[in-house]
Amino acid sequence: MLKAVLSAALRCRKGASAVEFALVAPILVAMLVALGDLGTAVFERMEVASAAQAGAQLAATKGWDAASIENAVTSASGLATITATPAPTQSCGCPSGGAITTVQCGSACPDGAPAGTYVTVNAQAQYSTIVSYPGLPNPLTLTGQAVMRIQ
Repeated sequence: MLKAVLSAALRCRKGASAVEFALVAPILVAMLVALGDLGTAVFERMEVASAAQAGAQLAATKGWDAASIENAVTSASGLATITATPAPTQSCGCPSGGAITTVQCGSACPDGAPAGTYVTVNAQAQYSTIVSYPGLPNPLTLTGQAVMRIQ
């Protein structure tokens, strides 16, 4: 009799789904939290890059003014921790493939054209993750840089 009851209990599958869900749910929630947290970091990284672009565009349209460029970077996004760090710089250079070769201002480029004036604008912000992740520092330093030729 006891053997029959025990055998019937072992064959019964009622509640198996609830037990499986109870085992898997914490893993799914942890993955969802991590995805949301790192997704927010990626979004804020795009905001930082956009702020650097805003500073470079201001320099291209209004000319070189370091204080105005820094102000454009800090006001371009709603991030409280954004700064124009390192400070914007102005340099002369010649386009060479996908890069700018720094040369002395007033000199000529290898193609004979005069060297252009370029501005480099950097933006930086800190993002503190909800959870510490292996291999990632907390807080994360998010950076962006824009280089643009100005008149």
